[in-house]
Amino acid sequence: MKTIMPHMFNQKISIPVTPKAREYAVFIICLLCMMLFLSSAYDKLTGHDAFEKGLFRVALIGNYAGFIAWSVPVLEAAVAVLLIVPRTSRLGLRLFAGLMTVFTLYIAGMMLRVEKLPCNCNLLISSMSWGGHLAFNVVFILLAWFALRINKNQ
Repeated sequence: MKTIMPHMFNQKISIPVTPKAREYAVFIICLLCMMLFLSSAYDKLTGHDAFEKGLFRVALIGNYAGFIAWSVPVLEAAVAVLLIVPRTSRLGLRLFAGLMTVFTLYIAGMMLRVEKLPCNCNLLISSMSWGGHLAFNVVFILLAWFALRINKNQ
């Protein structure tokens, strides 16, 4: 008796998708990532003092709080611009995924070391638990990598 099961897992599943559908999917993902970073940058800049004070309270990065408090929102805004310009959207997606990975690793590391973490993210994210925050970040990282994967020929 022959088993079929092992062969099922070795086959690539291919779902036919038109190039236009891929383009729309990538565009929507870029818009979502752009909106996340623009709203986050806006919140960090309009509440700059609170953001910087929150960073000062974290022992590991407190000495660099001034630099981080300006560079993070500026980087988020720059990546948002790259995401919406078609010629630079792939670079924007890579940088978005990279920054989100850094933010996620920072949060995970801080969760292990600090009892009360300051959160000066945008309003939607700041109301989440830290576990929810991590899951949210991972979903956006996966979305960015998915967009890069389905759009690798452009």
